[in-house]
Amino acid sequence: MKQKTKQNSSKRSFKNTFSLLFRKYSLFRVLSYVFIIVVALSAISVATVKSKKIPVIASVIPVVGQAGDTMVIRGTNFGAIRGTNYVEIGGNRITASGYLTWTENLIKLTIPSNVQDGLVIVVTKSGKSKPGFFANEAGIPVAVPKNIKTLQPVITEITPPSGSYGTLLTIKGSDFGTARGASRVVFTANAEESSLGSGQGELTADFDFGVISASESDYDYEYWSDSEIRVRIPDGAATGTVYVETDKGKSNFVNEEIKLAAGTKSYSTRKTYILQLNSDIDSIDTKNGTNITLRVPRPVALSWQPMVELTECVPEPVISDYKNTVIHQLELKKATSKSEKIRFSHNFVVSTYAVQTQINEKAVKPYSQDIKSRILFKNSVKADDLIQSSNEKVKAFAKEIITLNGKTETNPYRQAKLIYDYLIQYYKIRDELRKSDASPLDLLKSKKGDAYDFAIFYTTLLRAVGIPSQPIAGILVDSEMKTQAHWWTEFYLEGFGWVPADISLGMGLPYKSFRPVENNAEFYFGNLDGQHIAFSKGWNIIKQTISQNSKIVYRPKTYALQSIWEESSEGNVNYSSLWNDPIVLGLY
Repeated sequence: MKQKTKQNSSKRSFKNTFSLLFRKYSLFRVLSYVFIIVVALSAISVATVKSKKIPVIASVIPVVGQAGDTMVIRGTNFGAIRGTNYVEIGGNRITASGYLTWTENLIKLTIPSNVQDGLVIVVTKSGKSKPGFFANEAGIPVAVPKNIKTLQPVITEITPPSGSYGTLLTIKGSDFGTARGASRVVFTANAEESSLGSGQGELTADFDFGVISASESDYDYEYWSDSEIRVRIPDGAATGTVYVETDKGKSNFVNEEIKLAAGTKSYSTRKTYILQLNSDIDSIDTKNGTNITLRVPRPVALSWQPMVELTECVPEPVISDYKNTVIHQLELKKATSKSEKIRFSHNFVVSTYAVQTQINEKAVKPYSQDIKSRILFKNSVKADDLIQSSNEKVKAFAKEIITLNGKTETNPYRQAKLIYDYLIQYYKIRDELRKSDASPLDLLKSKKGDAYDFAIFYTTLLRAVGIPSQPIAGILVDSEMKTQAHWWTEFYLEGFGWVPADISLGMGLPYKSFRPVENNAEFYFGNLDGQHIAFSKGWNIIKQTISQNSKIVYRPKTYALQSIWEESSEGNVNYSSLWNDPIVLGLY
């Protein structure tokens, strides 16, 4: 008890002394205030530092490596998506195309060709991590033994060092693989970097919009061996790095300059859509067992529509991507109920860009023998069941349009513009679709048709004068998020790539765009807004798979141009099918 009384007395004495000094001396009061403020600020600073999630590196693998190797960084607080976060190696920031994976606790990236020894740092909005370390094995006197089984491809040379779309590149090196398979040549993409909202970042986190692969649909790959690749520069590429990617990993990066002599092309204002496609089979009546195959169109990957992912599919398909379709098969038995309804549901995530071109028509040259020998050219100028460009009346009409004052125009760009302008001036667009069996060639006399008619008719006239072109089928998404089936055209200029032309919108087809266009006719020749979603490019010929005598269903004037939608095996079977137009569930 005495000890406690003594302690209380000491506290009162200190309190009285402090009170006396505080009242008597103004300097003491000032110092007291300063002390209180300093303590408060220190507490706030400590709380702020604790609230920030500074990135922490736990490990960097490999510690010793070379350009093209995959670096794995483990730790915490990296962020769920990359966004503006980045990694530095030896003071050099890794560019967007170098990242393979970015999660809260894991980063995978490809070590760039200019890598130097130095510190590895992860930088986020919260700050910089404490560094890890990396050493370039090229600077180490004793070479690190390579694992032959996991040897990555290496590029030693790319010629020529510059070119335009369609230029044939020869890539020499090693470990490309004796056959291409799923391997690819990757270029820097000609697309604007756009800031992502949280929703879009989550949807597209695993897709690198900073790169674009050589196109299979444009037949860019011409030769592939273990030590040499011959590939064409794809439409949509830009000056930057090129690398080869195989199942062993990525090669070193080599610079390639890309110039378009005839003008410029840009991809901007990326939009990401969530689409849903539903189709139903019901009223099934079969006396014997039979099979039905459905071929559901899926959006097609293009330079301006680079990302297409099937995120949900019920029921599970037989094949998720074959000739740009999702394949389902049904086995119907005698016991199948007529009232049974089977729904097929598909969700896609699709990203599109608006396309803008500026073309110097004087710089456009007639097609050379080099491009005329390409499969791309031959397949895009020949007549087929959809594009009847060999029709003599069509050929005569097209030639008449491009002949002025007795002189026939030979410039492909001017030819395409003359035909476009002629149809805009002398033809009229219908708001409603004509009968599904009506031929687009009827426009030769009627001079009036729907969006499908004009896309097919315009493409037919272009091919009739030797311009490689393709009809595109898909949907338009208006400002109210409603969709409608739609068709337009792309034509190819040597050294410049594909040029969009939506003649029905140019003619004034009613459509609520996000951003109103001042002059439809002028804008939709060479430009495209980001509200077009393509499901097919060209006539997709699908062969019968069940038997030559199987029953097939073709759906004309729909959002995809394909020869078979449904196929049923021989036998006595009746059923009803309903294919709903795609709907938009979300836009980011």
